[in-house]
Amino acid sequence: METPMTDRSDLAPLLERVVVGVGLCVVLLGFVGSVIAWIGAWIPVVGVTTALVSAAVAARLAARLPAPTGRPLGPLSAGALVVGVLAVTVWTGLTHSEQVLPRRDSASYLQATILLAEEGSRPVSVDAGTIGGPETLAEDGLTLEAPAFYEIGSPEDPQVQPQFMPGPALVYSLPWWAGGAAPTLWAPAVAGGLALLAVGLLVARVVGPSAAAPAALLVGACFPWLHTARSTYSEPLAGLTLGAGFLALTLLVRSAEQRTGREGAWGTAAVVAGALIGGTAIVRIDALRETMLLIPVAALLLARGRAWARPLLVGAVGTTLAGFAVAGVMSWRYLGEIGSSLVPLVALVVVMSLVCWWLLRRARAGWSVPRALTQRLPSLLVGAVLVVGVALSLRPLFMTVRQDPRDPGAMYVARMQAELGLPVDGGRTYAEHSVDWLAWWIGPAALVIALVALAVLAHRLGTWWAKGGPLPAWGPALVVVTGSTLLTLVRPGITPDHPWADRRLLIALPLALVLAVAAAWWAGGQARRRWGSAAGAAVLVALLAATAAPTAAATWPHRTERVEQGGLAAAATYCDALGPDDVVLAVDDWAVNHWTQVTRGMCGVPAIATTGRLRDDPGRVLAAAQRLDERVRARGGRVLLVAHREPETLEELGATDVRTILDTVLMEDPHVLTERPERLDPLRLTVWTGRVPR
Repeated sequence: METPMTDRSDLAPLLERVVVGVGLCVVLLGFVGSVIAWIGAWIPVVGVTTALVSAAVAARLAARLPAPTGRPLGPLSAGALVVGVLAVTVWTGLTHSEQVLPRRDSASYLQATILLAEEGSRPVSVDAGTIGGPETLAEDGLTLEAPAFYEIGSPEDPQVQPQFMPGPALVYSLPWWAGGAAPTLWAPAVAGGLALLAVGLLVARVVGPSAAAPAALLVGACFPWLHTARSTYSEPLAGLTLGAGFLALTLLVRSAEQRTGREGAWGTAAVVAGALIGGTAIVRIDALRETMLLIPVAALLLARGRAWARPLLVGAVGTTLAGFAVAGVMSWRYLGEIGSSLVPLVALVVVMSLVCWWLLRRARAGWSVPRALTQRLPSLLVGAVLVVGVALSLRPLFMTVRQDPRDPGAMYVARMQAELGLPVDGGRTYAEHSVDWLAWWIGPAALVIALVALAVLAHRLGTWWAKGGPLPAWGPALVVVTGSTLLTLVRPGITPDHPWADRRLLIALPLALVLAVAAAWWAGGQARRRWGSAAGAAVLVALLAATAAPTAAATWPHRTERVEQGGLAAAATYCDALGPDDVVLAVDDWAVNHWTQVTRGMCGVPAIATTGRLRDDPGRVLAAAQRLDERVRARGGRVLLVAHREPETLEELGATDVRTILDTVLMEDPHVLTERPERLDPLRLTVWTGRVPR
C-alpha cells in the first residue's frame, strides 16, 4: 500500500479538512443538540460545550481523510479561492435580509431559533395560567397555532412545536446567544461561504486548481444561492453538509482507486462521507432524496468490488434514519403535513433498496448484464442524457403540470394569477418550466454547455463500467447530484412563487455552473495543445464569459438589495408597545400569521390566535374575547386585541382605546410566476391594538 509524499505547497488537504470538519460539526451538533433540546436543557453553557465537543470530534475525524495524489493546490490558487470565497461571504453578509415576520421559511427558522435559545427546549411548554387557564384552549376557535408553529399537547399542558427540522435552530442559536440578531443574520452567509469553499475544493480536485476560484465565484454570485445565503434558511447549512459530503466522497474514491493510504482510512472516510450526506436530514428532511440516490450507486460499486461502498451506505442510511427518528419525536406534525409527498419517496427508497439487494445477490451468483448491452452502455448513456435534457427543456410545448386545485398552495397560486393578470388556473404548478427557471439565472448557453459536458462524463462512466480500470473520482458524486437535479426539475415540489421557489435549484444550479467551468477548462486545454497558448486562453475566456455574463446580468439588479430591511426595528417597535400584563389576541389573519409567534418569542408576551372559522363571525370573536378577558383579568392581566389588516376589524368588535402602534413600509421579495424577478416590492406594515369592551 502506497503512502503519498506530503507536498508542503499543497494547501488542499488543510482546506478540505476544515470544510469537512465544519460540516461534520453541524451534523453532530444537530443530532446531539436535538436530544438535549428535547429534555429541555439547551442553555448557553450546555450548547456551547456541545458545539466545542462536536468540533473536536469532527476535527479528529476530518484529520483521517485520505490525501490522494494529484495536482497540488498551491498558494496562488488556494489564495484566489479563499479570497474569492471571503469576498462573496462579506458581500452576502453586508446585504443580509431582515426577514423576521414569519412570511417565509427563513423567518420561521429565525423565530424557531429565538424560541429555542430563549426557552431552552423543543417543543416549548406554555403555562396555561398565562393565557387564562386550560379553558382558553378548550374553547373552539382559540389556539396557540400560527404559521410554522403547531399547538400540541392538551389544554392543561399545551406546547408549541416548531415546524421544521431542529438542526438550523440549534446551529443558529449559538450566534443568537453570542450577540442576538446581528451575528445570527450573518450566520447563513458564513455557512454559505464554507459551502462555496467545498465547491471550489471539489473543482480543484476533479478539474484543476486554477478552476477552483472561478467556479466558487460563479456559484456564489448566482442569485438563488446569494438570496438564500442572505437569510436564515436551512439551505446554506444543507449546502455545507452536502458539499462537505461530496468532497469527502471524491477524496475517498480517488485515494481508493490510487491505492494510497490505508484501507482502514478508506472505511473511516466512507462513513464520514455517508454521514455527511445522510446527516443533512437533521437540517432538511428532504435530504432523504440524496440518500436514496446513493443506494444504487453503492450497489453498483459493491458489484464492482469496491468494499468501501458498504461503510459509505451504513453512514448515509444510519444518519438518515436518525434524522427521521428526530423528526418523529420533535417535528411529527410537520411529517404528517408533508406525508403526501414523503410517503411515496419513502416507499421508493424501500423498493429501490430491495431491488438493489436482489440484484447484488444475483450478481454474486454469477449473473451479469448481457455483454452486448454493456458494450453499448457508453453510447446509450450519452443518448439518455441528451434526450432527457432536451425533453425537459421542451416540456412547455406539450405539457402543463397541475396539482389538486383545492390544495392550499393552489389557492395561493390562483390569487397570485389574479393579481398578476394571468389566466386563473390555481392547479398549475408551472413545473414544466423548471429548466426555464435555470436559464433565468445562468443563461441558456451555460445550460447547453453543461448538458454536453454531462453527456461526455456519462460516456466516461459507461466506458469505466464496460472496460474496467480506475473509477473516476467524480463519478459517484456526479451520479447522485445529477439524479437529485433530475428529480427536482421533474417535480420541484414548491409553490412557484419566485424568487422564493428558486431555492429548489440550489443543487441544479451549482451542478450546471461547475459543468460549464469544467467544459471551459477542458476546451481551453485542448485548444492550447493544438493551436498554442493564445488560442487556449481565448477559448477558455469565451466559454467562461458565456456563463459568467448572463449570471452576472441576472444577479446585478439584486446586488445591494436587503429584503425586509427594517424588520428588526418593526418588531422592536411592536414589542415596546406591549405591556408586561398583556395577553395578545390576534383577531385577523395577518395578525395571526405575522405577529403571534413574534409576540410569544421576541416580545416574551403570551399570545393567542383566532382560527379562520371563528374569524368569519365577528360576534363569536367578540364573545370569545370577552370570556378570555374575564379569565385573564382574574389572574391579574388584560387582553390586548391586535389587528394588522385594517382597523375596521377592531371597530366591528367594539374595541376601546384603539391605537396605531406600528406603521412602516419594508421592501419585500416580489411575487411572480412566469418571469424572472427583478426588484423588491413595498410591504406596508400597520398594526392596531385595542381593548376588549366590557
